[in-house]
Amino acid sequence: MTNSAGDSVVILFKGGRLPTWHLLDEAQQSDYERQHVDLMLSVSERHGLMGLHGYRLLAPLGDWVRFWTVEFPDLAGAEAWMEAEVEPPYGRYGFHDYSLARRWQPPSLSWLPRRPDPPVPPDADAHVIAPLSVDPSSIVVLAFGGWRRGSDEVDPRTRGDDQRGERLREVAGEHGLLHGEVFRLLGTADEGALVWILEFPHLAGAEAWIEAEAEPPAGAYQERRFHLARRWAPEYFVTWPPRKSG
Repeated sequence: MTNSAGDSVVILFKGGRLPTWHLLDEAQQSDYERQHVDLMLSVSERHGLMGLHGYRLLAPLGDWVRFWTVEFPDLAGAEAWMEAEVEPPYGRYGFHDYSLARRWQPPSLSWLPRRPDPPVPPDADAHVIAPLSVDPSSIVVLAFGGWRRGSDEVDPRTRGDDQRGERLREVAGEHGLLHGEVFRLLGTADEGALVWILEFPHLAGAEAWIEAEAEPPAGAYQERRFHLARRWAPEYFVTWPPRKSG
C-alpha cells in the first residue's frame, strides 16, 4: 500500500442483477461472469486495488441486493472500476448505484475495532470463481445518514454528543463489536453524508446499536437509515487485491 488510507478513494456500491439476467441460459451466465471477473481483476492489478468487501442484504430492496466497499489509492482507479463494471455484456444485466467517499475516523471514533481480513492462501487464484455464499457467523449494520440540516449550529452539549458517544461505546463493549468503519461521501446523497459499517457476532448487538442511535437528545438531530446484512464471500474477495511480489 503506497499511500495512507486517508488519501484513498472508496467506491460505495449498491449493486444487484436485473431480472433480465435470469432469462439467460447457464452457459451465457457462466461466460459473461468469467469475462467480467477477468476484466475487473485487470483493473485491480493495473490500479492497485487496496480492498474489496461485499455484504448481502438480509432483505433486498428491489434490485439492490449487495453493498460493496471498493478502495483504490486514487480517483483514477475508482473511475476505471466503475467504467469496467458497466461494460457489456455483463454490465447490461446489473443494477449500479455508486457514491465516492473517503475513510473518516475522527479522534472520537478511534476506539472502533478493525477486523483483519482472512489470510490469503499462497495458491489462491481469484480468476477461479469459487462457490459464493454469506458468512453466517456475524451480522452487519449498514447505517446511512448524518446530522440534520442546521444541527451544526447547535451546541454539542445540547445535541448530546458526549452521551451518544458513551452509549455507542457501551453497546460495542456489551455486545462484542467485531468491526467498525465510517466513510464520508465526497458530496451528499439522499441518505446523508456518512456511511457506517458495524459488525456484531449476534443480532442483539445490531438491535442495541440501532436503538442507541435513536436515543435523545442526539437522535433528534440525526437522520439514519439502517440495513442489516451479512459479509459476502470474504475468503474469496480478499484474494482480489494484487499481492506484493517477493
